[in-house]
Amino acid sequence: MKTLKIANIPGDGVGKEVVPEAVRVLHTIADLHGGLKFEFTEFPWSCDYYLKYGQMMPEDGLKQLQHFDGIFLGAVGNLNLVPDHVSLWGLLIKIRREFQQVINIRPAKRLKGIASPLTNPKDFDLIVVRENSEGEYSEVGGRIYQGEDQISIQNAVFSRKGTERAMRYAFELASKRKAKVTSATKSNGIVHSMPFWDEVFQDVAKSYPHIETDSQHIDALAAFFVTNPSRFDVIVASNLFGDILTDIGAAIMGSIGVAPAANINVNGKYPSMFEPVHGSAPDIVGKGIANPIGQIWTAKMMLDHFGEQELGSHLLEVIEQVTESGIITPDVGGRATTSEVTDQIISHLKK
Repeated sequence: MKTLKIANIPGDGVGKEVVPEAVRVLHTIADLHGGLKFEFTEFPWSCDYYLKYGQMMPEDGLKQLQHFDGIFLGAVGNLNLVPDHVSLWGLLIKIRREFQQVINIRPAKRLKGIASPLTNPKDFDLIVVRENSEGEYSEVGGRIYQGEDQISIQNAVFSRKGTERAMRYAFELASKRKAKVTSATKSNGIVHSMPFWDEVFQDVAKSYPHIETDSQHIDALAAFFVTNPSRFDVIVASNLFGDILTDIGAAIMGSIGVAPAANINVNGKYPSMFEPVHGSAPDIVGKGIANPIGQIWTAKMMLDHFGEQELGSHLLEVIEQVTESGIITPDVGGRATTSEVTDQIISHLKK
C-alpha cells in the first residue's frame, strides 16, 4: 500500500468549498486503485486566521509542513480583510520560497464541453513552465525619500542556475510531449536580463537537438495565445511573464475556475505544493457554484507528481467526459452546483 501524507490548506473563500470536493475525488481514486491511500491533515491558515492571530500561519508553520509528501492548497486572499501583499507573502509565497518550489507548471487545453471565448481555438494543449523563485518577483529593492521626490526601486534578479533549471525542466517535459519549447523573452526592450535569458536558452537547447525551439517576445506571444494557441507545446517563461501568460491560458479555456497549477520542489528536500490558478472569489462564496474542476485537475497534477500518471490521465479523461455531458457550473455556461459536478466525476470514475 502506497500512502501519501498530504497537508491540506483550504485557505480562503471558495478554497474552502472546492478543496473538500477534490479530496472526495482523490479518496475515490485511492479506493478504486486499491494500492493507494491518502492521509490528509487540514490546516486552517487563511485571512481569517490572520485576523485572529496576526499572521497567516504560525511561526513554526513551515516546520509543521516540511515532513508531508505534498501540500494541497485552495486559495489565498480576501482584500476585504487583509491586503494581498500581506496574505500572499505570509502564506503562499512564503511556502514557495522557503520550500524551494522553484518551478511552477500550469497547463491549458481545450476541454470538451466548455466553450472557449476564441472563435477558432482548435484543440490547443499547452503547458507553461514558469521560473518560480526569482526574476521580476525578487524581494530586492526599496523606497527612498517622501512626497513628490519618493522613489521606488524593484530589482529583477536572474541567476544562471535558476534560469537554466527552469529551461531544462521545460525541455525534459517537452521530450515527453510534442517536442517543442518556446521561450518567452523581451530582449528588444529589457536590455540586460532578457538577452541573458536568451543566451541561456540557446545554450540549454544545444543539449536537446531533437527538440524544436522558438523564441517570442512576450507581447507577441500573448497575442498568439489568443490568435493561435494550438501552435504551442511547452512555453518557458520568467516569473512575471509566466504568471501573465497562464492567466491568458485560463481565459482561453473559458474560465479561470478550471485552471490548475503545481509548484515543484526539484531537489527532494521539501514537499511540492499543488494549487489551482483561481483566487478566493469572494463574490460567489457560499453560493455553491464555485467550479471544482481547477482544484480537481490540480489533484491530477499531484497524482502525476507522485508517479501515478495513469491515474492522473484517467482523471482528466473523466473530467472531460463530465464537461462534455453538460454538467458544468455557471462560470462556464452551465447550471450545475459545485457538488453536482464532483458527484458526476466520482460516478464516472466508479464506472
